Amino acid sequence: MTQQLLGEILAGTMFVGIIGVLLLGFPVAFSLAGTALLFGTLGMYLGVFDPSNFGSLANRYIGTMTNEVLVAVPLFIFMGVMLERTGIAEKLLTTMGRLFGNLRGGLGISVILVGALLAASTGVVGATVVTMGLISLPAMLRAGYDPKLASGVICASGTLGQIIPPSTVLIFMGDMLSGINAQVQMQKGNFAPEPVSVGALFAGAFIPGLLLVALYIGWMVFKAITDPRSCPATPVPEAERQQLMGEIMSALVPALTLIVAVLGSILAGIATPTEAASVGSVGAMLLAAVKRQLNLRVLRETVISTATISSMVFIILFGAAVFSIVFRLMGGDNLVHEFLTSMPGGAIGATILVMLIMFVLGFILDTFEIIFIVIPITAPILLGLGVDPIWLGVAVGVNLQTSFLTPPFGFSLFYLRGVAPPQVTTSMIYRGVIPFVLLQAVAIAGLFAWPELATWLPRMLYH
Repeated sequence: MTQQLLGEILAGTMFVGIIGVLLLGFPVAFSLAGTALLFGTLGMYLGVFDPSNFGSLANRYIGTMTNEVLVAVPLFIFMGVMLERTGIAEKLLTTMGRLFGNLRGGLGISVILVGALLAASTGVVGATVVTMGLISLPAMLRAGYDPKLASGVICASGTLGQIIPPSTVLIFMGDMLSGINAQVQMQKGNFAPEPVSVGALFAGAFIPGLLLVALYIGWMVFKAITDPRSCPATPVPEAERQQLMGEIMSALVPALTLIVAVLGSILAGIATPTEAASVGSVGAMLLAAVKRQLNLRVLRETVISTATISSMVFIILFGAAVFSIVFRLMGGDNLVHEFLTSMPGGAIGATILVMLIMFVLGFILDTFEIIFIVIPITAPILLGLGVDPIWLGVAVGVNLQTSFLTPPFGFSLFYLRGVAPPQVTTSMIYRGVIPFVLLQAVAIAGLFAWPELATWLPRMLYH
């Protein structure tokens, strides 16, 4: 057996082994690093891995910590947590629900629209699902909504934070794809490749995100027409209508202003994602102060929550860096390259296979864990086959959002199960999300059929 073959066998075994370790419930970051060190030591004794390669970890870690683009991640998390802790998100939900209450399915449409607004102002999926589950689900049940439909709408709307900018997932993918694309293009002899920026990835995700919102609303309209008893109207009393417009303006205008200031400045090229995230964080505090919801307790809770979430994400990234080094330098790159390039259908066949693998991994791993493991391994091959990096980032985002929704392991289902009342059973939640999973599949098929959905806007804005 040659050293190359032995290294590839070890790399493949390590990839399978890490899945098994994670299924046992060990912390992800330490599982990634620990398993990689174990196989790296074994590879060292077998002569297929040089431990001096770990010396590059220090530079990689320092590069991550000094990366200005990634500073946007804790800032966007802070903005989202601040909006959630100060009740601004709750006010938006209740007010929009009253606005559309006179229509059949109107309460469901309001949940979808608020989910999109929260996604565009926070990018934190778990917090969005929990917030809407606590506020909207009881209101929808009181209004006579079918528990299955109500659960499906809330889970689907909450996961829009995966794809609608400023998604923290897209920030990490944009940073990774930028470096990977530069390396691939240099290997092809193109020493002046077009840069892949986080702003361009945000622009690429904008139209697919709106498409998903439109598909969700279309389903609610369909249900309102074909099964009106599942989503009855909730008319607002005449006495409340006069003051309703004032409440709508008070709740909606500040949130829209914040979204336009943050997302608009990025897409228009006025500010970098990090600069826009800074503006968003300050803007969220100003909104809280104007509504008299900002105090030392709220600020302390927001900072602690932001630090906790950010630390979790970055320590997973550091653990994944150890895994990536061992996997690639033991020959895993060659193994993956041979496997993907031998797939029928060329680049499309290879991309579909990677999407299926990531979809299945979404049942047991969080989004960040998946992109930190799979993107560095597979993206160089896919980009080398001619796949557009912006399209790939957007397709991965929509794919993982679908995985988040799919029973029986979708993370959003567990988030909602944790806050749903006892009369909403787990089977109701599972059945309720099925139509939205199918709508997600329609969106993914649309991206494959019309790549311009993801590439047209970045080309218009950045070329």
